[in-house]
Amino acid sequence: MAGSEQHYIMPRAEFDRPVKILIVVSPYYKDIADNMVAGAVAEIEACGGTYEIVEVPGALEIPTAIGMAGRMANFDGFVALGCVIRGETTHYDTVCNDSSRAIQLLGLQGLSIGNGILTVENRPQAEVRADPKEQNKGGGAAAAALHLIALSRKWGGPRKGVGFIPATDELKIAGATKDTPTA
Repeated sequence: MAGSEQHYIMPRAEFDRPVKILIVVSPYYKDIADNMVAGAVAEIEACGGTYEIVEVPGALEIPTAIGMAGRMANFDGFVALGCVIRGETTHYDTVCNDSSRAIQLLGLQGLSIGNGILTVENRPQAEVRADPKEQNKGGGAAAAALHLIALSRKWGGPRKGVGFIPATDELKIAGATKDTPTA
């Protein structure tokens, strides 16, 4: 049983300037979502971060909202929270696989996302995973996002030319001198 396993938990990420997180949650199972949000908020506040919360109808809309915010807003990272409980049809597989895949693709594009979309067989499994006093998967998703933000800040500083493409200030235009405008 997963609850009896001991897992290593990384030390909390630390920041020299505050982080701003968007929590995107599907309240389809409201009590479970509320517990996950509570865990995520506690983790974000513990590292001095700020957050906003936006609700979407279901797990499939979570990555869409994150993608939109990644393009149109100014957040350092994102926490995806929701719950998918297996039902009688294959819709469960579609929702689990497609929401997870979309979040992974957004992450590979450079967004710092903690995936806290629970995919469980039954409600009791979801309740234990969502409870901040039990498995606290909302807090874990926030911690994952915070660690990715820390990495992006570590690696995201100004760079000189990378690979074969020189940085703009390294370009020299033929015939241009120090006193000759280049544009």
